[in-house]
Amino acid sequence: MDDSTTPASSDGGDRVFARGQPELSTAEALSLLERGEVTTQHGMIRNSSNYTFLVTLTYEKVEALAIYKPRRGERPLWDFPDNTLADRERASFVLSEALNWGLVPPTALRDGPHGIGSVQWFVPHDPSENYFTFGDRVQAQLKRVALFDCITNNADRKGGHLLLGSGDRVWCIDNGLTFNQAHKLRTVIWDFEGEEIPSPLLADVRGIRDHLCDESDPLYCVMADLLSQGEISATLHRIDRVLKSRRYPRPGGGANYPWPPV
Repeated sequence: MDDSTTPASSDGGDRVFARGQPELSTAEALSLLERGEVTTQHGMIRNSSNYTFLVTLTYEKVEALAIYKPRRGERPLWDFPDNTLADRERASFVLSEALNWGLVPPTALRDGPHGIGSVQWFVPHDPSENYFTFGDRVQAQLKRVALFDCITNNADRKGGHLLLGSGDRVWCIDNGLTFNQAHKLRTVIWDFEGEEIPSPLLADVRGIRDHLCDESDPLYCVMADLLSQGEISATLHRIDRVLKSRRYPRPGGGANYPWPPV
């Protein structure tokens, strides 16, 4: 297997690394994503709904791969405001970090060759692996992902949007269809419907609630630059609902599964 498909890994702390990618902390990776020179010699990724580029970032002699999604390459959607998907990608990373869950690869919002867009750390992975091949070995991680998607109101959690890194670490990518004010949860992960949410996960969610209520709080300020006030209020409503029910949601009326599922 060559470097381009070597799985990513983590040491369980603030380290993100992969063979073929430099070993950097999350902060260092973000610095590279935000400041690095972007080159698009790898071209556009096929079969993407929106313009998506595999790019190389270079900063102070450090080089790494990233996924660049420019706003102006976003396909208009009737149920999401135009040119906001990149912001939602960044907001998903910010919330994942605030929860200390490390689900979303480091993601920045910056200018690039095709304008402002999200730039996300590339996680090398085996493309034959996805949610439907994971089996039971990552169930504890999937419980975290399912709760994260409930809070962020993910409208498109396909099986292929979950990558498996070395050490069987699960990474969540393609988080652009999130944080809608209207209920939009569409996911392939209904394994835990109706089950009690583990207490440590509820404690993590409870820990960020007050930060999102305080307009002077740094977390609120960052999220307010990415989402509307109504979208933040809807996120708080979903958090309160989860904390009250203490259970994973069940599929409701309407569309509950994304299409295609992978």
